[in-house]
Amino acid sequence: MPKSPKKQPAAFFDVDNTLVRGSTSYQFGKEAYRRRFFPRKDFIAFAWHQVVFLTKGETDHMLSAIKDRALELVKGRPYAQMMELVADVYQHNVKPKVWPETARLAQQHIAAGREVWLVTAAPQEMGDEIAKALGLTGALGTRLEHIDGILTGNILGKPLHGKEKPKAIRKLAKERGFSLKKSFAYSDSHNDLPMLTLVGHPVAVNPDKLLKIYAKSAGWKIYDFKRRELRLQKKTVKKEIKIGKRG
Repeated sequence: MPKSPKKQPAAFFDVDNTLVRGSTSYQFGKEAYRRRFFPRKDFIAFAWHQVVFLTKGETDHMLSAIKDRALELVKGRPYAQMMELVADVYQHNVKPKVWPETARLAQQHIAAGREVWLVTAAPQEMGDEIAKALGLTGALGTRLEHIDGILTGNILGKPLHGKEKPKAIRKLAKERGFSLKKSFAYSDSHNDLPMLTLVGHPVAVNPDKLLKIYAKSAGWKIYDFKRRELRLQKKTVKKEIKIGKRG
């Protein structure tokens, strides 16, 4: 009887503040505002959430507010139009904010023959675009509903956040034959502890306070790439808020 194939390790990366500085949803909102998809007051809300995100890390309330506002701004829009916007947002807004150190870690896994998957609460389409651009295997993200080519403003299932991430990873691991015990996971947020504790090799990247405490006590590897740039990022976003207020 032939032996079953040996299960291989994979690597799973959170996106916001792990692979990309700040929130990809904010960057999407900023570009949508530039194209007059929604009014100035909504841009100011997006910008404020970015300041909070850069300062304190993600919170359930903040993620919910960003998600609801992002869904509202694309509701009724053609799906093809959103896909064009996603490609532009990556090229002009997200690409310059990719942490080269984190991208290098992901690409090292690829070079070692491992699959690398982004796991993000951002829309699936944004995750796919980033993964493709960086030469990674693929992405798991929040799925937006579209019917007859038009976005409904709803999502399919639940946002890929918190406990939903390990559910999606387990399903993917079963489909592709990954050994989670041998796999790696990277995140900045304590909200991703369910994902990090799922694998045998968890890594904290730019960790928030709670994750840093947990990672230190658990003896996990910790990388912090953002301290030297955090102050500059906050100044840039506050400047954008002032511009938005002036209109």
